[in-house]
Amino acid sequence: MKVAIVGASGAVGQEFLRVLAEQNFPIDELVLFGSHRSAGRKYSFRGKELEVKELKHNDDFKDVDIAFTSAGAGTSKEYAETITKHGAIMIDNSSAFRMDDDVPLVVPEVNGMDAFNAPRRIIANPNCTTIQMVVTLKPINDLAKIKRVHVATYQAASGAGAAAMQELIDQYKQIAKGGDPKVEKFAYQLAYNVIPHIDVFTDNGYTKEEMKMQNETKKIMHEPDLDVSAMCVRVPVMRAHSEAVWVETERPITVEEAREAFSKAEGVIVVDTPEEKKYPMPLFIAGKDEVYVGRIRRDLTDECGLSFWVVGDQIKKGAALNAVQIAQYMIAHGAQFR
Repeated sequence: MKVAIVGASGAVGQEFLRVLAEQNFPIDELVLFGSHRSAGRKYSFRGKELEVKELKHNDDFKDVDIAFTSAGAGTSKEYAETITKHGAIMIDNSSAFRMDDDVPLVVPEVNGMDAFNAPRRIIANPNCTTIQMVVTLKPINDLAKIKRVHVATYQAASGAGAAAMQELIDQYKQIAKGGDPKVEKFAYQLAYNVIPHIDVFTDNGYTKEEMKMQNETKKIMHEPDLDVSAMCVRVPVMRAHSEAVWVETERPITVEEAREAFSKAEGVIVVDTPEEKKYPMPLFIAGKDEVYVGRIRRDLTDECGLSFWVVGDQIKKGAALNAVQIAQYMIAHGAQFR
């Protein structure tokens, strides 16, 4: 199998290299693509040194089976036809195609079979915050249909890329030396601060990030009538996003039922012993594959309500790993490439 990574030099592109190696993904040949600026950089994969090629409108993808793309929505839109025209499956990490009716939006633990309905040979990887939330919503929805979701996110600097992560590190250093922190990647200084603003604001007062959580959740779970309301906040954490989730179901679900459902769910690990101060935290979840859930409790304002806390690695499960798992799911279920 010949695999390509587009955007190989970025934070997610580098995570693709690590995840493909960790997952022992079946690769006979791996090719790396990037911008003119990134072309020529070299990275090691399974003992071989690979050089980044410049992404161009040519026939470089002629023999590629799967292309993992993470170079931004503009690049994905511009190069989609070039990437797929010879038969490659494009698993895209950007927002470019997520809400297109003829492009499946896939989280394998929730709707893996949707990947087989991709007439344009494009499969979209959801937003990172949506991925970790729907992985935990599915086991609850399997017990009783979810009517309403409220979520507040606590999103790490990693969600804004490698340069944003470095900016947070630099800001703490600059402040410690008595200087003024340099602000480029965020609306305000992130060090020693939280910013209730991720992506641009829309006319309804919500940000695009918050609207992604609503729209993508409905599509992934095949629940167009599901109500989802989000508040997305950037916090001074390096890696791994956290979410406080409230759900209302058609019938009351006990904490014990929910905990058992979570413990049996694919890709979920329960850490929920509050009396021993055991609950998921970004400090311990960064680099992990699974989505972690804890603080499971009944909503005191709603007899059909539950509340729980979710933490997942944004770069890993929220991006590269989910994309690789889509390909693994397709292989395991008999997909034929090219």
